[in-house]
Amino acid sequence: MPVLTLGELQARLGVQLQGDPAAEVEAVASLVSAGPRRLSFVVSPRYADQARASQAGALVIPPALTGEFSRPCLIAANPQATFARAASLLHDDLSHPVGIHSGAVVHPDAVIGENAYIGPGAVVEAGARIGPGCRIGAHCFIGANVTIGASCTLHPHVTVQRGCRLGDRCILHPGCVIGADGFGNAWDTDHWVKIPQVGKVELGSDVEVGANTTIDRGALDDTVIEDGVRLDNLIQIAHNCRIGRNTAIAACTGIAGSTRIGANCLIGGAAMIIGHLEICDAVQISAGTFVAKDIRTPGAYTSTQPLMAHADWKRNAAHLRHLDALVARVKALEKQLKKDAS
Repeated sequence: MPVLTLGELQARLGVQLQGDPAAEVEAVASLVSAGPRRLSFVVSPRYADQARASQAGALVIPPALTGEFSRPCLIAANPQATFARAASLLHDDLSHPVGIHSGAVVHPDAVIGENAYIGPGAVVEAGARIGPGCRIGAHCFIGANVTIGASCTLHPHVTVQRGCRLGDRCILHPGCVIGADGFGNAWDTDHWVKIPQVGKVELGSDVEVGANTTIDRGALDDTVIEDGVRLDNLIQIAHNCRIGRNTAIAACTGIAGSTRIGANCLIGGAAMIIGHLEICDAVQISAGTFVAKDIRTPGAYTSTQPLMAHADWKRNAAHLRHLDALVARVKALEKQLKKDAS
């Protein structure tokens, strides 16, 4: 890992520096575990006392805390984002291997970019194009005519099926599958007929896909994940969906086919979204929420019931079964009251 001075970090991060620019840091750490050559961060004055007790050699702080600490500080409007960029600089692995491992199987018609690495057991089929600086981990499968942009990282056991396209700087974690067939079937009297899935998956640049997440190829048109999207582990995205740029989706969410989700959305874990919906930009969906209709106005949406004792839940569930009858009675009473008043 590189060792950087605070002056170097200041210049590369574009922030202010309070303290000695020659002070060195070699890694990042939490306030609790940091030592004298570690960089940590403080998001707000609420954590100032914890920061004072920390052994961190330097801090990233918001402008409101300028002058509050005797140790060197990088001053940034968004300390967490600045800390993340510093962590990338301090923990960049510059020693990764280059070339094709002897245990990889690469078709002679595949094109491998400069300084790329293909790990042991990986398979790269005919017509695939892998950009410069990519890292393809052990036992990955890259199908025919796949295109992968520059500086992508595919961790071990990633599958990218035929014809799919990845932009630059994508990160795919172990076990994720890009471009499996969508769940397309037509009922014919007494049996199912498979609908060929002839579309593909397109990932924009700077997309990150979590472990064991699956993104199905389109039935006819493509499934599209736009630039900057963040997908957690164990997510299912069905065929022909479109996810707008910079949207983040937490683990175990399921999105049915042909749903379009806008840009800058936040979707909590285990949300369930049915197919053929339109969700506009800047929507926040709480964890466990079931989405069964379009969302056309930005804002926060929740449909989960809070935890309650099982006996209370049973009683309330019993009441819900009689809700239609109760509504009918209320309407009848309102009608009678209106009649009596006249």
